[in-house]
Amino acid sequence: MRGGFGVSAHLRVSGKAGLSRVKLAAVEKGRSESPGSESPGSDSLFTPAILLITGAAFASMFGFQMLLSVVPLYASEVGGGSMGAGFTTAAFMGTTVLAQIQMPRILRRFGYRSSLAAGIALLGVPAFLYVLSESVASILAVTLVRGVGFGVVTVVFAALLAELAPPERRGEALGLLGISITVPTIFCNALGLWLVANYGFGIVFVLGAAVPLLGVVSALAISSAPEPNRERGAGFFAGLSRGPLLRVMLLFCSMTIAAGMVLTFLPLTNPGSGLFSATGALLFFGISVTVFRWWAGRYADRSGNPGILLPPGLVSAAVGVAALSGDGVILLLGALLFGAGFGLLQNSTLLLTMERVSKKEYGLGSTLWNVAFDLGTGLGALVFGFVISATGFTAAFYMCAALLVATLIIIPLDRRRLAG
Repeated sequence: MRGGFGVSAHLRVSGKAGLSRVKLAAVEKGRSESPGSESPGSDSLFTPAILLITGAAFASMFGFQMLLSVVPLYASEVGGGSMGAGFTTAAFMGTTVLAQIQMPRILRRFGYRSSLAAGIALLGVPAFLYVLSESVASILAVTLVRGVGFGVVTVVFAALLAELAPPERRGEALGLLGISITVPTIFCNALGLWLVANYGFGIVFVLGAAVPLLGVVSALAISSAPEPNRERGAGFFAGLSRGPLLRVMLLFCSMTIAAGMVLTFLPLTNPGSGLFSATGALLFFGISVTVFRWWAGRYADRSGNPGILLPPGLVSAAVGVAALSGDGVILLLGALLFGAGFGLLQNSTLLLTMERVSKKEYGLGSTLWNVAFDLGTGLGALVFGFVISATGFTAAFYMCAALLVATLIIIPLDRRRLAG
């Protein structure tokens, strides 16, 4: 099924959004299931396997979010400055994307459970070495390894849950996974910065490394994970060559470029742990992303039109990122607006991506969307590290706002291309 930005998406494999189980049932009946399928609600979501997946996701994202803004800050303080801070995020996201591109091949070779356990271990364990790192080069070395782990887990969590959830309640199951992923977003960024301000970097590095180890245990305990599927499917670059997928990817990438800049450099512009600091702003940002991501999924389920949220999402994010250059209440308002736009764009672009691939290519759709997420985040940190060195922080925030506004042109362009 193909469609423009204003057409409903019918299925997803990523844990970062929820779909209506009613829509899912209708699609699967039309494609593969018989009329005698079980009715919604007949199977429990709270099976041991699903609980283990969501627990592993929470532990992994706890470690990731705890260190997301702290590692760039540490790199800056050991002498790297804004460019060093930008390089850490860019390095992390660079190896994340390289790992994600290879995930179809990795899953065919090793399967879900082994890949997930290894990915979580690579994300968490190396963070212990940050305690011993006293140069930007050593920080980057650790970060490169952790990025590989993150690339693995971002693809596996959603795909594995889609395999194990009851078919007619898969949308609800993905919503449950979404909660486990987004809750750490609310408080871990702010908590990490607060701990640094009050107790130093060491405790944050230990927490960021130790908590994901619980996820490794959970992953290994998932006894019902499917065996590796050796059948060869479409590759990443084949998907990238399709115009409808590329346009959604570019639109979302502009959003994540802005997010990469904000998460990397906001702690440098407003240091401290008070309400009107980066710590407070990131807390407001995390709450806003979580609420609006959930609301956008709920809206898409009920209205069947997730694409209509793209323009307000881009505008909200543009106004918000511009306001993040301010202080006090303006700073917090900017965090709320930017988070709202980010949450709306995450769900809308994900649903549209899933709409534009066939059922056997859901893994490809997940990979493309996650690459757009992480590649944009890394580019935002890297490019704006140079921009900030040349022009300062305020100009960088306004440039991000301009980029988001300019991205609006993709929406009518996509509609015309699909209609033609």
